[in-house]
Amino acid sequence: MPSKPAKKKPAKSSAKKSAIKKAAKKSALKPIPANRQPAAKRAVEAPSGHGVAKLEIKPERIQSILKILRETYPSAECALVHSSPWQLLVATILSAQCTDARVNMVTPKLFATYPTPEAMAKAPIEAIEELIRTTGFYHNKAKSIQGAGRVISEQFGGKVPQTMAELLTVPGAARKTASVVLGVAYGKAEGVVVDTHVYRVSRRLGLTRGETPQAVEQDLMKILPHDRWIQYSHEIIHHGRQICEARKPKCAACPLETLCHAPDKTWSS
Repeated sequence: MPSKPAKKKPAKSSAKKSAIKKAAKKSALKPIPANRQPAAKRAVEAPSGHGVAKLEIKPERIQSILKILRETYPSAECALVHSSPWQLLVATILSAQCTDARVNMVTPKLFATYPTPEAMAKAPIEAIEELIRTTGFYHNKAKSIQGAGRVISEQFGGKVPQTMAELLTVPGAARKTASVVLGVAYGKAEGVVVDTHVYRVSRRLGLTRGETPQAVEQDLMKILPHDRWIQYSHEIIHHGRQICEARKPKCAACPLETLCHAPDKTWSS
């Protein structure tokens, strides 16, 4: 019986062949022309080890830095709006992982509704949460300020205590918060407030190489004059917000540029 002839595969149409060639050509990598630079990669935040300068803590250098800071930011003060130590304590607790501007938007209604520690202690936790929701982490913050109101009204006669040891017994008042209240409300320097700006700028200036806020504070307390502990933080916070930004510091406009040897400087004179 004669075998059947093998079926021929249909030839690809010329249009399909042309489309395949075009796709292959388009996907091929093209060399970058000599007169053209590759596109810059999107800037990313430097690892924590970057931006840490060599330690330079000679007294005369520190005095120069402090002098420039005082001249540049003569009216630097706490940005949290308050009219009493109690309001400052609450506002500082709310400022954790939140901007001062946002806190200042929330606190007027909060203080109008619950004006005293006793009133805050007796307030329904859900009502407090609703008022502070936009500051973030509002469940924990509500518990903290309600607890602070209870402890202050029951153990301290409704008055915010004036020592570090006593303040640390108040819910929500860790060392940084206590230092803010003592320094701003009572003018007592029992520590150096180390927020994200003080941590970053102090390391860039070579005043510390501490890797935690606690270590940075201990280093600064050793080298800064005691009467500058409070104001140094205010000035550095302003400087960090306006000039020494985290990703792209404005070194060309920085009054401390000649004294700064940070490895991530964006400009040098």
